[in-house]
Amino acid sequence: KDPARRTDFWDPVKFIPLTDHASLSFGGEARWRYEAYRNARWNPDAPDQDGYLLQRYLLHADLRLGDSFRAFAQLQSSLEDWRAGGPRATDQNRADLHQLFADLRLWHDDDHDAATLRLGRQEILLGSQRLVSVRDSPNIRRAFDGARLLTTLGPVKLDAFVVRPVEDDPGAFDDSGDGHTNFWGLYATLPAFDHTSLDLYYLGLRRPDARFVQGTGDELRHSWGARLFAPAPRDGGLDYNLEAVLQLGRFDGADIRAWTLASDVGYTFGGPLAPRAGLRADLVSGDQDPDHPRLGTFNPLFPRGAYFGEISLIGPANILDLHPSLELHPAKSLKLSADWDFFWRASADDGLYDSGGNVLRRPGPSRAAFVEHQPGLSLEWSISRHQTLSASYAHFFAGDFIRQSGPAKDVDFLALWLVHRF
Repeated sequence: KDPARRTDFWDPVKFIPLTDHASLSFGGEARWRYEAYRNARWNPDAPDQDGYLLQRYLLHADLRLGDSFRAFAQLQSSLEDWRAGGPRATDQNRADLHQLFADLRLWHDDDHDAATLRLGRQEILLGSQRLVSVRDSPNIRRAFDGARLLTTLGPVKLDAFVVRPVEDDPGAFDDSGDGHTNFWGLYATLPAFDHTSLDLYYLGLRRPDARFVQGTGDELRHSWGARLFAPAPRDGGLDYNLEAVLQLGRFDGADIRAWTLASDVGYTFGGPLAPRAGLRADLVSGDQDPDHPRLGTFNPLFPRGAYFGEISLIGPANILDLHPSLELHPAKSLKLSADWDFFWRASADDGLYDSGGNVLRRPGPSRAAFVEHQPGLSLEWSISRHQTLSASYAHFFAGDFIRQSGPAKDVDFLALWLVHRF
């Protein structure tokens, strides 16, 4: 609002007064991302050894009318070039309406308690985005069609929603809500103790023709979860993020019994480089008996696209993961990270899944548990308040299960991307 605080070319479009009680804001993002795999999905005959280019463009307008009404619209264009075999499902969407929603403030008071009804197409992210994410790493971000009620009651925040995921079609202005899939839930965040917060939530999913190693069938799944988390103090110290989820429901007429335990614990030291040493661990259930109608494979719902790193080969289903890491800050604008990830199958009777929930490898005759180990390096440089340059490299050392179940070449992955936001 204050012209005296505007310091660059883009600042005037961030607040355009229309009347005393109405304003308009514009913003956007351009991202150029180069990716290259060697032996993609462990196959030495895989194409794209020279890589391919992904482009994503987002442009939004945000209209505010007093304290009670908001309208938000966002266009997107996601493009892919040079990839042999053409774009993947999340690579290309030439032009479409990514978000279009209205906010109606139902009530608010001087204590900042409030309730807002949001209707339309919108992004949703919940908690640490393990189960519901905007999916930023892939070229097309995720959106939903539906309704949300966002409520703040003192220190407690409640998010209730009934939505359908938006299908990503590659043409122009042809995206629509998936009329066969329904997603609903209630997510609460409240203080626990000291600087620790607690998330409690229920998420429901109904979809037809769900595919697992056990088979294909209609799925009704109820996820009950809790998350305890605390950030590191400003001067360094312990941070943690602990989460547990139980899934019940029905698959193809039989029961679902699935679960996951996840943790991310780190310690930030003071002094030069402000190093953070961390350890992530995930235990995600798999099916114990493909001949028994009960399904034990966990469904990660709508997770981050790069759940176990930018290489994004494996998803959080039927997996045990141990992931030590080290993060350094040579400068305020520069972050360097090194990690080494180890994976085992949780159940020898279930297969390997990708981050979209698709079956990558069926168990076949292999009883091996060890899948792979994966060292990686990444860099993030905040060039300015508008530009960020990032790079990521990972090498996938194929383990016993990969070698016993199909092509088994080690995989190399490199990504380099530049983002401009205003």
